[in-house]
Amino acid sequence: LPGALPAMGPIVLLLVVVVAVAAAPAVAELPRLEHSPKADGSLSILAVGDWGRRGEFNQSRVATQMGVVAEKMDADFVISTGDNFYSDGLTGVNDMAFEDSFTGIYTAKSLQKPWYTVLGNHDYRGDALAQTSPVLAKVDRRWICIKSFILNAEIADFFFVDTTPFVLKYWTNPGNSTYDWRGVAPRDTYITNLLKDVEALLRQSRAPWKIVVGHHPIRTAGKHGDTEELVQLLLPMLKANGVDLYVNGHDHCLEQISSSDSPLQYLTSGGGSKAWGGVYAPGADKVEFFHDGQGFMSLRLTATDARLAFYDVAGAVRHTWG
Repeated sequence: LPGALPAMGPIVLLLVVVVAVAAAPAVAELPRLEHSPKADGSLSILAVGDWGRRGEFNQSRVATQMGVVAEKMDADFVISTGDNFYSDGLTGVNDMAFEDSFTGIYTAKSLQKPWYTVLGNHDYRGDALAQTSPVLAKVDRRWICIKSFILNAEIADFFFVDTTPFVLKYWTNPGNSTYDWRGVAPRDTYITNLLKDVEALLRQSRAPWKIVVGHHPIRTAGKHGDTEELVQLLLPMLKANGVDLYVNGHDHCLEQISSSDSPLQYLTSGGGSKAWGGVYAPGADKVEFFHDGQGFMSLRLTATDARLAFYDVAGAVRHTWG
């Protein structure tokens, strides 16, 4: 791979060790990865979701601008908020969609950094276990995908949460879709164990920043609306444990919503390819920014500062916040 990542060996090795644990329905503790900040103690991150369309629907244009921004800010890693491969995930570890939609698209040298990834509902419609397989890390060393895990980065703890199993309609009314629930069913047991593990780790965290990443939105003004299962089961836990940011995809737009009763910010970065849903439906919480189009998000962190920016498909900054 051009621009290979010599420092990623231990991460990939750890991925091999933990992937079997991540697939088990009852997890004693979430897999734990580590990523050191820069020498000055800062972190620079990009977040993008809902992207894998073999470059179509402006995916390639978004990827180009991500490369430009990543170079300017010296990005440490990328967060993928899920729906990595459309329309039905991967068929297996040998599916060329992985290279056609990932390796061959995000080619900028500045993007040859770890991609910490969660699964979306479209990923579950294919071979979900293929995306978490260490085989893909051999194809592209950037790829780090575990269903749920914690990433310790000293100044921030990132909690990656597998949100698709929470959504009841995927189980009871899947329509023409088939979901890969291997290692997940039974649903209630999986969700109970996952919530227990996330809550325990949130309580243990002493990092200046607590950031939770999932595919589905908790609060959104987009076409999918709030994910009620997360509002009921996950949101109280986030507020009780002082989570600062919740980052998601699923809605194909860019948005920031401020919680009305806590410091929590809801950040949607789901504009990696197909967008323009044509829906704007704000709820009770304040919508700080909404862009019904393609793009991505950046986040700069120090121990005392957090600054984010949203970029559109042309690389223009549409919104900043700190």
